[in-house]
Amino acid sequence: MKLIGFHFTKMDLEKKSDNLKDLKINTEINLLDVGEVENSIFSSSDSLIVIKFEYVINYDKDIASLKFYGNLISSIESKEAKEVLKQWKDKKLPNEFRLSIFNAILKKASLKALQFEEEFNLPPHIPLPSFKPKDKEK
Repeated sequence: MKLIGFHFTKMDLEKKSDNLKDLKINTEINLLDVGEVENSIFSSSDSLIVIKFEYVINYDKDIASLKFYGNLISSIESKEAKEVLKQWKDKKLPNEFRLSIFNAILKKASLKALQFEEEFNLPPHIPLPSFKPKDKEK
């Protein structure tokens, strides 16, 4: 699978409280639709699949929520594309394809979410790297 395009179509961000005590953060990715796109631009025999998604970050106790909606377009072999579209009729996807899509959404949307979390003064939804003191040798 090759990622051809990725863009956000809507972002819904709301901070309702500054009380961050006992905070729990939940994230989820929902695939809203999967379909095939006309391939008149590329000379490849691969098929183009468009995936509409929703990426949600909820700060428990109704503190805040971030919702990102968007589309990503991937190029995959025609045989695999037929299997993807066939399984999507039952709202399922081949495991390897699904994991690739989730990872692409996670990478792009998490970076955008971190920017907004900084601006809204919210703790990051994922652990960030940090330096720790070196253990003293005994």
